[in-house]
Amino acid sequence: MSPIARPISRSLSAELRNAEVTGRPLRALGAASAMAARIAEDSGADALWLSGLELSTMLGLPDENVLASRDLADAVLALRRTASLPVIVDIDNAGGTVAAAGRTAYDLARAGAAALCLEDSAYPKTNSFSLHRDQELAESALVRAQLMELRARGGDELVLIARTEALICGGTLREAIIRAEGYVTAGADAVLIHSKDPSGAQALETARAWRGNAPLVSVPTAFPHLDAAALGDAGYSLAIYANQLSRAAMSAMREAAGHFAVTGSFDPERLVDVQDLLQVANPEARACL
Repeated sequence: MSPIARPISRSLSAELRNAEVTGRPLRALGAASAMAARIAEDSGADALWLSGLELSTMLGLPDENVLASRDLADAVLALRRTASLPVIVDIDNAGGTVAAAGRTAYDLARAGAAALCLEDSAYPKTNSFSLHRDQELAESALVRAQLMELRARGGDELVLIARTEALICGGTLREAIIRAEGYVTAGADAVLIHSKDPSGAQALETARAWRGNAPLVSVPTAFPHLDAAALGDAGYSLAIYANQLSRAAMSAMREAAGHFAVTGSFDPERLVDVQDLLQVANPEARACL
């Protein structure tokens, strides 16, 4: 039987710094369930990303600050039951207040999170790729105060990633860098300057312009043609593949359900064995199917 929580295999902070030196970025895969965590670890991922979008979707909630810290903490515990990879938690804007950020850090640090990613979106946040509602930025001073509270309540071992949505909101790269530099001064260990430019040119320009004293993080959702090697060459130390496993799972479920709708049965060739399900929580489990 798997342990309650698997020991983390390595220090995320040390690995980030090593990636900054070697130019080989860590790869974090989005995982909103124990099943996804096991698949991510088996694929050779370096870390897990607990995505606000993925977890909200799994719970049937909008990606608009509806998740609570206990929702995130319970998910962290589930991931750690089946994988030994460090868990990076997307905490959105941490509820938009300093007090909420403190509670979030306290709960998640004790659940075993290795890192928290705080974004500077205004409350209530919206997804970076949404068209139905515009994203707005929080005051930089508030975000800096939240980062200091995250550190105070989460402890020195917790890696803090500061994410700015300045480019998402139509700001200039200079504005984004000024925000990011301020977040590093407030205690951020790494910086994520988010981009939705599908060409990837903005992400590459960001890496060229960044001179701050912190590793640079990328979420290449909008520019998948830039693989981890290309991002590493550009200067990124961590690449987060935030929602690809959920999107792949949804695609596979639609295909299987569509086949069932037409034929009235499920094609065994499209399904994993029952044993695969049992082994997510218990690698020693065996089944006749």
